[in-house]
Amino acid sequence: MEFPKVNAHLHTPFSFSAFRDIDDALDRAAAEHVKVVGINDFYSAEGYEEWSEGCRKRGLYPLFNIELISLNKEDQKAGLRVNDPGNPGRTYISGKGLLYPFKLDEPYASQLANVRDEANKQVEAMCEKLNGILQSKNVGFLLDMDWVKANLTRGSVRERHLAKALRLKVYENCGDNPTCIKNLLKEIFDGKELKSDTENLAGVENEIRANLLKAGGSAFVPETAEAFLPMQTVCEIILAAGGIPTYPFLADDIAGNYTDFENDLERVAKQLTGRGFHSVEFITTRNDMNLLEKYASYLHDQGFVVTLGSEHNSPVMEPIELFARHQTPLSGKLLRINYEGACVVAAHQHLVAQGLSGYTDENGNADRSKRDEFVKLGDELIRNRVGKQ
Repeated sequence: MEFPKVNAHLHTPFSFSAFRDIDDALDRAAAEHVKVVGINDFYSAEGYEEWSEGCRKRGLYPLFNIELISLNKEDQKAGLRVNDPGNPGRTYISGKGLLYPFKLDEPYASQLANVRDEANKQVEAMCEKLNGILQSKNVGFLLDMDWVKANLTRGSVRERHLAKALRLKVYENCGDNPTCIKNLLKEIFDGKELKSDTENLAGVENEIRANLLKAGGSAFVPETAEAFLPMQTVCEIILAAGGIPTYPFLADDIAGNYTDFENDLERVAKQLTGRGFHSVEFITTRNDMNLLEKYASYLHDQGFVVTLGSEHNSPVMEPIELFARHQTPLSGKLLRINYEGACVVAAHQHLVAQGLSGYTDENGNADRSKRDEFVKLGDELIRNRVGKQ
């Protein structure tokens, strides 16, 4: 049986993305025959309407998702790395199949707005620090945060926006002269040479981010405690918005290593269940195909909803169609697992939009024995929609 192609996790310019805009993302999906597409921005559902309309025009099936960063203080105290390899206790969480049109009551709406504001404040502080560096080096320009917000963002400001803004300023200052660009960035990097070719814009932006804006960089500003909500609060926000709390696996790195939390597959499945998760996801380009299949298959067999995506949460433009590390095609088993997961999300958001109970109830409980019923409903919904203009 052939399954419609799915990419269940895509960021847009409403957070940060490789895409020019939502039309760019959906045009690429349609061109690559990816029929089910999930918007998955940080802290924001503002792109939902545009995503929904764009999918309707192209005969695609939309999934409405969100991503937040939480902090589990017990894991932090224990030094336990969860799905952020550099920050113990910090845990990325997605919400799948949120209510559309988006609706979030108090106190959850204020909690989400406040944590987003704190994240923006951190980037604004880094911009100020970066401008101090540029001023001290007499490069002849500064970054204008208002310009960055107006021209590069759709509400949420990330450090990647600063990296792009600085790259644009450097190239503008140098008239795209490669020698000038390399020398100027070497000066800003305190003598460190640019490794990327100047025509590799994504590579240059990644180096700017790594050298200046990430932990250890000269313009880095650490997040305040207010920038992170407890894991349970994040899950409550997702449930209040009608979604399914979903744990994003980091899974294997290039050396085949896992974080402390994820390195025992049987244990992590039990722990995630204990923490109230019935849904997981993987960003496939990070992982070895065989190891990805091992993890996804086991979790699927344990009753989890499993979805796969690509993020596109960097300047690098990759295919919308999913591949594992080194552009390895996904196995038929992974394609089936991903499609079934998307079917559950589609059925869930369809039912919730009608005021009915979805795969998870308002308290986050799920009857995993009913997963196949949701797969069947979601399959009908998707196949009745995809390909129709």
